Amino acid sequence: MAAPREPRKKTTRRKKDPNAPKRALSAYMFFANENRDIVRAENPGVTFGQVGRILGEKWKALNDDEKVPYESKAEADKKRYESEKELYNATKA
Repeated sequence: MAAPREPRKKTTRRKKDPNAPKRALSAYMFFANENRDIVRAENPGVTFGQVGRILGEKWKALNDDEKVPYESKAEADKKRYESEKELYNATKA
């Protein structure tokens, strides 16, 4: 017979600071945001998960040259995030 388990203690997450900068988006997320409505229009009645699957397949099918605009947007967003984060940390400290 197994020993009785102790009930797990619930851990509480720290509240996220609403003034903290938003994280940078990846190249795929820029692609998905641009193409989500197109995929829904081409495939009426698909579920949320199926839209994600279709977008993933389309992203994988792109060649490197087709991904360049999304990667440049992601790089610019990363720089924006890093500069906002530095400013946020300087004012927080």
